[in-house]
Amino acid sequence: MNLGEDIPAVDATAVPEDAYLLDVREPEEWQAGHAPDAVHIPMAQLSDRAGEIPRDQDVYVICRSGMRSARVTIALNNAGWQAANVDGGMQRWAEAGRPMVSEMSTDPFVA
Repeated sequence: MNLGEDIPAVDATAVPEDAYLLDVREPEEWQAGHAPDAVHIPMAQLSDRAGEIPRDQDVYVICRSGMRSARVTIALNNAGWQAANVDGGMQRWAEAGRPMVSEMSTDPFVA
């Protein structure tokens, strides 16, 4: 990925259990499977809902593969937050065996 900037990033295995994890995927992706304590703000709603994101702690941003979350990470850092992209997104999260839940009547999966 080359977005022309150094983007702070961490592997899914390095995200602390008590981290503020911001999931920026679309609603149907979120419903299929997400980290249990993640906060869901779709990327398209970010500008309207940015006030919900705490400024007093690190923010870990996640999407399906890491591309959308990289863009959000850049935007948040440029606006004064301390954010890091979760490399590989929910695909890497699931691959690493991190906990997931679903809002559907199926086992969680990455959509």
